[in-house]
Amino acid sequence: MAKKKILRNTDIIDAVDFESHLIPLSSPIDEVLDPEDLPEVVSILTLRSAVVFPGAITPITVGRDKSVTLIKDIEASGSLFGAVLQKDAMVEEPTSTDMYKVGTLVRLLKLLEMPNGTFTAILQGLEKFEVTEYDSQEPYMKAKISILADKQTNPKDELKFDLVVESIKDITAEIINMNPAMPKETLFAIKNLNDGRALINFVCSNMDLDDESRQKLLESPGIYSRAMKLLEILIAQQQMLKIKTQIQNKVRRDIDEQQKEYFLQQQLRTIQEELGGDDENEIIELRNKAMFKSWKDEIAVLFEKEVSKLERMNPAVAEYSIQMNYLQVLLDLPWDEGTTDNFNLSNVKTHLDKDHFGLEEVKDRILEHIAVLKLKGDMKSPIICLYGPPGVGKTSLGKSVANALGRKYGRISLGGLHDESEIRGHRKTYIGAMPGRIIHTIKKCGANNPVIILDEIDKVSRSNHGDPASALLEVLDPEQNTTFHDNYLDVEYDLSKVLFIATANNVGEISSALRDRMEMIDVSGYLFEEKLQIAKRHLLKKQLSAHGVKSSQLKLKDEFIEKIISSYTRESGVRGLDKLIAKVARFRAKQIGMDETYKPTIALKEIESILGVARYQSDIYEGNDNIGVVTGLAWTQVGGEILFIESTKFKGKGALTLTGNLGDVMKESATIALQWIKSNAEKLGISDTLLEQNDFHVHVPEGATPKDGPSAGVTMVTSLVSTIQDRKVQNRIAMTGEITLRGKVLPVGGIKEKILAAKRSGINKIILCNDNRKDIMDIKPQYVEGVEFLYVDNIFEVLKLALI
Repeated sequence: MAKKKILRNTDIIDAVDFESHLIPLSSPIDEVLDPEDLPEVVSILTLRSAVVFPGAITPITVGRDKSVTLIKDIEASGSLFGAVLQKDAMVEEPTSTDMYKVGTLVRLLKLLEMPNGTFTAILQGLEKFEVTEYDSQEPYMKAKISILADKQTNPKDELKFDLVVESIKDITAEIINMNPAMPKETLFAIKNLNDGRALINFVCSNMDLDDESRQKLLESPGIYSRAMKLLEILIAQQQMLKIKTQIQNKVRRDIDEQQKEYFLQQQLRTIQEELGGDDENEIIELRNKAMFKSWKDEIAVLFEKEVSKLERMNPAVAEYSIQMNYLQVLLDLPWDEGTTDNFNLSNVKTHLDKDHFGLEEVKDRILEHIAVLKLKGDMKSPIICLYGPPGVGKTSLGKSVANALGRKYGRISLGGLHDESEIRGHRKTYIGAMPGRIIHTIKKCGANNPVIILDEIDKVSRSNHGDPASALLEVLDPEQNTTFHDNYLDVEYDLSKVLFIATANNVGEISSALRDRMEMIDVSGYLFEEKLQIAKRHLLKKQLSAHGVKSSQLKLKDEFIEKIISSYTRESGVRGLDKLIAKVARFRAKQIGMDETYKPTIALKEIESILGVARYQSDIYEGNDNIGVVTGLAWTQVGGEILFIESTKFKGKGALTLTGNLGDVMKESATIALQWIKSNAEKLGISDTLLEQNDFHVHVPEGATPKDGPSAGVTMVTSLVSTIQDRKVQNRIAMTGEITLRGKVLPVGGIKEKILAAKRSGINKIILCNDNRKDIMDIKPQYVEGVEFLYVDNIFEVLKLALI
């Protein structure tokens, strides 16, 4: 009994007896209908997943109510009707918009009632038609149709058509032979079909094609066009079946190899057990450790899968140790194990104040975070970035925060990092692979909520190994780091409980995307008084302990420490001060070691014998009586600095000379300054002759140090006017601000650092742009105590305030 291929939907019969109901396939149906017998309006049988072709016999299973009603009416009347495919097989009640336009006029040959209550209709395809208009929907669809006769083959293409038909025969035969699901009787029928049109329609009906492809074949304008499209589809199927066969053969060979290896491994394991091998014990130990891990179900499933993989491996191969290391990392990682936070805010504040003097803004931010954790119970940890010059305590603050919270502490140095895999880890398939620094640090801490310091985040570099700064984006984004992906783990890890604190010296070198994800906190530097307290409370104790000197053996008076701060250091932080106190401690350790006689308190007069001649003289910062010398304020990566701008004039032709290793912006400021003076000479009381018959030279001392920026604009104008008018500049006054050709003074940045530098140098008056007033209001009162601020809008106001 010939069986039709099993189809997909309830409108298609599962199996049909061709011998009982169909005309022999060797005698194709090619009935010619009289055009006058063709109806203009026909009933439409909606098909879920079948296309009837002209001249082909197709069995259809009818199950929907409308379809059953239609087919029974047709059985009674014997009239012709249309069979049209619906676009979406899932639509239960299709309307006209759900149907394709092209269908087939069919005749009902036989109707069979099936045991499950459905009907099987044997349909004979007659002519192709196009629906021009649907007339009604009830009790079933009816539509006006227009017959679409297939175009006849061009006589010139007859030979081509015959060759295409032969190709279709050959390829179809090969597909049937390769596909065990295809009945072999179909191959017999194809070989006995000699009529090309009947063969093509038979193949279209019986080959395993999707509905859309069948519909496109039906809509082809002619039999030759249909044959070409069918050939294209069959060739694609042939190639897919070949590839599928190749894959199956390869998989079969691989499975045979795996089975062979499995039996060999079992034998090897048995031998190892007899010899007293420890590999089985290692696997048992891994599973025992996993029993006490509190991790999610998916991690547990992954671990068991990887352990099973390890069991199947030969311990002698290199992959065994790689797999063992991976499992150890999974076990060592704290997936849900964390420390309990200390929510006693008073205790935390006391702890922070004890470890660090100053840094009030940072401490307040930490206390705010702990307060929210205490109230809410959980919170996505913010990413804090402390930026400022070296030596102000940014890195050491992280350890203090960890101790205050009762959390574990970890530190990652990012300086010079240029490989993205340092953050994300390496694929475990590589030799020497390891997790990234983030996961490694968390594993080392042994808790999933440590405090991790990302040190020198502004010094991350980029190379052909990737961009580590971009990899850090996922780490430092509270919305993304809940599902951080490490290449070595190859599974998501939650970083949201980690408190990250980044440090940086220069904010401008941090990428904007990375900076946007962090909460920036400025740690500018310390006042003179703050440095004194830090030295007494922390640095001296630290160095005594580091050098084995008892507190009773070395005592430093305040005046001694003040001398070190004022004459031996010039910095925003306390790193240089710490080194000098260490030198004093070493001096005392040497005396103790050589059994020399000494007094515990070191006298101030001994400072030069210990530290050498003073490096900085405070009086050079207090200004002088020279005409043309003006004190300016500058920002550097190590904090604020004061600088002197000198100018002089001599006979010439009005030219300007600049020296002092100046950058382009600073050179432009000097040019603008002279041009402004020339354009406002009359208002300044300066004769044109003086400007035309003299050359001017502007110099900024310390020529070995590069200098750039627009903030020296007002200083250069004041210096040149002082030289030209022979007027001195007021003592202990400094200034900063950018100028324009119109004489307007513009605001500049780094105000806090510049103020600290001015206070260290004994300056008590600072000229600023009026728009910088808001920056002064943001600074704590103790930073600006003893300094008078003079706000200006234009250069005339500057000259009035600065020149005597």
